[in-house]
Amino acid sequence: MNSSTVPNSSKILIIGPSWVGDMVMAQSLFMAIKQQDPAVQIDVMAPAWSNALLERMPEVTDVIDMPLGHGQLQLKLRYQLGKSLRQKHYSQAILLPNSLKSALVPFWASIPKRTGYVGEFRYGLLNDLHHLDKSKLTMTVQRFVALANNVTEKDLEIDKIPVPSLQVKKENVQTVLDEFKLLTDKPVLALCPGAEYGPAKQWPARHYASLAKEKMAQGWQVWLFGSQKDHEIAEQINRIIEQESEHTAVNLCGKTQLAQAIDLMSLSNAVVSNDSGLMHMGAALGVPVVGVYGSSDPKFTPPLGDNSAMQSLNLDCSPCFKRICPLGHTNCLEKLSPKMVLEALNNIAADLDVLETDDAAMMKSDRSSV
Repeated sequence: MNSSTVPNSSKILIIGPSWVGDMVMAQSLFMAIKQQDPAVQIDVMAPAWSNALLERMPEVTDVIDMPLGHGQLQLKLRYQLGKSLRQKHYSQAILLPNSLKSALVPFWASIPKRTGYVGEFRYGLLNDLHHLDKSKLTMTVQRFVALANNVTEKDLEIDKIPVPSLQVKKENVQTVLDEFKLLTDKPVLALCPGAEYGPAKQWPARHYASLAKEKMAQGWQVWLFGSQKDHEIAEQINRIIEQESEHTAVNLCGKTQLAQAIDLMSLSNAVVSNDSGLMHMGAALGVPVVGVYGSSDPKFTPPLGDNSAMQSLNLDCSPCFKRICPLGHTNCLEKLSPKMVLEALNNIAADLDVLETDDAAMMKSDRSSV
């Protein structure tokens, strides 16, 4: 991405989050800013891995690599980075992380307006402080959008917030298809069985396998997405499938770069995922998504968009927000059956059929009136 020449009063630097799901939801903030001022230049400072996402967000003009990893302070390097940004003459910085260290670069960049939540004692570093009322802003995406200028309470109603929308290029998609020798002659079910946070967010492998077998019997193919850490659970899913079926899923875990995963997932006809960054990515691609929730709260980080659904048992012990089940049974996920998830998928498909029928009727009406 190349910076374009715009008035200094319309240049905003966003300090981006460090998680895939949060970065996807941050696009709602970018879209809200653009709605207020279409000419504004939005640059995002974020870890290098996030380029694959940001390059697919048309609202972003330039991406600035944050060379420091999570937890690294390195004051000298942060000072040098901030000083190097002074020549860009940003009018405002908006900080999505709540950490003290995330506020240092904008301060040393001498950006006149520095916006963010109070966070870790950031008085002085920020001069446009927001105090977070968690009872009003219950969702992460609301908290991000609330940092835009001149936002009203009505703007933060969930049906008013812009829905993230990642844009892929057909030529890139075809290149990845060719590289992995994949075909799209059958509908694709994308399964995302990993969870970076911990096993208390992971739907059991046997449930994923059961769902995969059901869809394969209906003539679908199954692609498994995730990082190298998720390769083993994907292999476990395949072993279960192969015990009772002649089919097998395509295990892409650890084999794709993030950019490739985005492009391939855009071809999916449905996504089933734990509460993870890949779940948000699928929703932002406009694919029907069912998010499976265990220890986390579907009200806090739901997949956004009309084609999304959530499945949670809402047990008395959940959400506990623990990485490992403190009771040792993970009933919130064990007892969430594949049948429930399949029903959610079918309900989304039925709704889409209705929408497509309505759209077709409208197009027919439009044609007949010409």
